[in-house]
Amino acid sequence: MTEIIQNDGTWVLDGDALRLTPGRDKNVGLLRRTLGEIRVPLAALAGVSFEQGKRAGRLRLRLRDGADPLLHATAGRLPEPHDPYQLLVEPERYGVAEYFVDVVRDALRLEQVPSGPVTEYLLPGPALPLSVSAGDGTASFDGERVRLEWNWKTEDAKAAGGARTLALADITAVEWLPAAGLENGFLRLTVRGAPADVPPKHDPNAVELWGFKKDPLMALVAAAVQARLPHPAAPADGAMPGGPAPVEAAADPGADGTEEDHDVLLRRLRELGELHRAGVLTDEEFTLAKQAVLRRL
Repeated sequence: MTEIIQNDGTWVLDGDALRLTPGRDKNVGLLRRTLGEIRVPLAALAGVSFEQGKRAGRLRLRLRDGADPLLHATAGRLPEPHDPYQLLVEPERYGVAEYFVDVVRDALRLEQVPSGPVTEYLLPGPALPLSVSAGDGTASFDGERVRLEWNWKTEDAKAAGGARTLALADITAVEWLPAAGLENGFLRLTVRGAPADVPPKHDPNAVELWGFKKDPLMALVAAAVQARLPHPAAPADGAMPGGPAPVEAAADPGADGTEEDHDVLLRRLRELGELHRAGVLTDEEFTLAKQAVLRRL
């Protein structure tokens, strides 16, 4: 097990998955706090990086395209405080962060995880049931139906139609867009047979968002619905989705054996010793990390 603990959260590489737990710092976004711990299988990862900064660094995970319904539903629009795949790192822990990146990369290499897109979701999406109030309404989802209820801020004609209950089977797409500048955002459900060009303010299948605190939580509703819709990259011929692409053989000379992997692990042991002697790793961190490498050997 390899871990990095920060005020912003804790990331742990444990076996074949990463566990991402948000911290209790006031700067941790509401969406991350509401999601809680996320388990990301190594098979869902395309890469990991660490960027140093003057006041803080940042660890970033890059997931394989199509692996996470939250990322698909938000299309890269989540602000940094709400992004569960980023972790702020304090300067005194830069060495640990760099070591963490190396360990994750080595794990991906040893498991021969391809970085290409997948044809089924590898993460389950937010837990259900789920209900979020923001903007001009409340959106609730139990896995089979989405219910939209309106509040006193809803446009009159839209509110006059009353609450809406939409069966998942009638929903063909879902979209979340945050408010930006003078432009309002929305959670929009595309329903069979309904007009697609109605502004969110008047659309009975959309919740309009104005940039308030709880707006990002509507992304959880979008992700939960998205996780239960057909995967956008699923085969169109009716064949069962194949999930991750087949494991690809490495192109280097050591791909047909363990010699190169063995050398990587030996190098890692040497680096661990150097980090420990330099005081970057505590005795406990060094022991845990060394044991993890020795198990792979």
